[in-house]
Amino acid sequence: MLHLTSLLAFVCLIAFVQCIRFLRPRRQKGTKQLPGPKGLPFIGSANELKKGQDGYFWYKFTEWGRKYGPICQYTAYGRVNVVVSTEKIANDLLRERGDIYSSREQMPMGSQLMSDNKRALLLPYGDAWRRVRKLQHHVTQVKAATSYQPLQMKESARLVHDLVLEPKRYKTLFQRYASALILRLTYGTKIETGEEDIVRLVYENQVNFERVATPGRYLVDLLPILMWLPSPLAPFKREALAHRTREVSLFRGLVESVEKDMASGKAGPSFTRMWLENKQKFGLSDLQGIYVLGGLYSAAASTTASLAMSWVLMMVLNPEWLARLQQELDQVVGPDRLPVFDDLPQLPLVRAVVKEVARLRPVTAGGIPHKTTEDDVYNGYFIPKGSLIHPNLWAIHRDPELYPEPESFSPDRWLSPKYPTYREPLTHYPNMNNYSVFGFGRRLCPGAHIAERSLNIIVARVAWACNIRKAVDAATGKEITPPEYDYVRALNTEPHTFPFDLKCRSPERWAILDKEAQESAADLRSQT
Repeated sequence: MLHLTSLLAFVCLIAFVQCIRFLRPRRQKGTKQLPGPKGLPFIGSANELKKGQDGYFWYKFTEWGRKYGPICQYTAYGRVNVVVSTEKIANDLLRERGDIYSSREQMPMGSQLMSDNKRALLLPYGDAWRRVRKLQHHVTQVKAATSYQPLQMKESARLVHDLVLEPKRYKTLFQRYASALILRLTYGTKIETGEEDIVRLVYENQVNFERVATPGRYLVDLLPILMWLPSPLAPFKREALAHRTREVSLFRGLVESVEKDMASGKAGPSFTRMWLENKQKFGLSDLQGIYVLGGLYSAAASTTASLAMSWVLMMVLNPEWLARLQQELDQVVGPDRLPVFDDLPQLPLVRAVVKEVARLRPVTAGGIPHKTTEDDVYNGYFIPKGSLIHPNLWAIHRDPELYPEPESFSPDRWLSPKYPTYREPLTHYPNMNNYSVFGFGRRLCPGAHIAERSLNIIVARVAWACNIRKAVDAATGKEITPPEYDYVRALNTEPHTFPFDLKCRSPERWAILDKEAQESAADLRSQT
């Protein structure tokens, strides 16, 4: 009874504190409040996010954008949330005013309890973040990314070869490509099948984090004062502790494996080895370092695999574009060899298709929120310090002024002068340099160069080697059309499993592919 009374008193205190915060006037004189849903007293519009069509919170953001304008706000338990629905406004705030729009909310569940405030994605803007960014840039800058292309060539040959043999394993194979690439780069770890325990554990860890970090998932993120609750009364604390224990053990074990190989003289080059040999240069604690390295893997692997799966789905739904891809590849590459990175300047359609997939099916559909560190005024509207700024990619990538007929899958928008997104020369454009799918301003994804190269070579090689069509129902003989949008509901999203048919285009191409895949696999096995 005493515990119950204490808990009720505590809840009342929460309500009192948050009501004061919610009702306190803060707007600067002469400014306007952003339009948006009024919401309920105290709670605001927090519960509305779950009411987006099919449960996708980015649909609700998009609905609000249509109703209230390209920049609007909602409140959730006193916190101001600003939803941005155009690229111009996102860049005006998150890039041009980066000094005050580059921080992150230290979410109680995802950042503090689950990640010990060490996850690079959620670090607040400041000196600690700059030290982390220094390490990230060192291993992912353009010059470094180019040096990884030989490994991407070998892994993509294995990928396409095994897709032809076992197309129903496409998710595992795309994840194998992504994980094999980044695990080799980060830790020097070899991946053979994609079903190794280490791959499963890292993907499970990433999926769990993305689930937890989804806006509105946990009450403690809306009411941070719940952090005061003791663990016996806070099951979310016990859940977070269990996750953090597994995560730290996983990341630390990978680093310790590199340390052992270094001590025995067996360690090849890797991000981890470079960090271990240069710790003083980067000024990071051991725990922060292992989180930076683990974060590089988690983000790169999930993003690349998700967009690759979305590309297959777009080809199933839009077969005319696969035919056009194959026509371009046949003209530039020919039938006697696989595409290579040196071909890409002459393959604008390949790059356009990749960018169009990223536009129409962004991995982080609702955007990752930034946090303001000072009060600001934009076009007469007041944005208070501590606001969360949500660049809603689902709406940004569907702005009809920038993307006419935005729901259409149309790579021509990157290739034809009649579209506002066209740029020359086509030997360089389109590309995804600073593209919004990788974020905005100073929080751009550091691995974007690696991910773009991976996607370009995957699309070029699969399209060169394979025909992709709708699957046929064995019972009825009719083609099966997968849903346009049936995706995972999480911070990072990907299509749920869908049926399709994939076969090699000819015996001659299979012979070329088989030979290169076998040579690549042997080379990968022989490398230290």
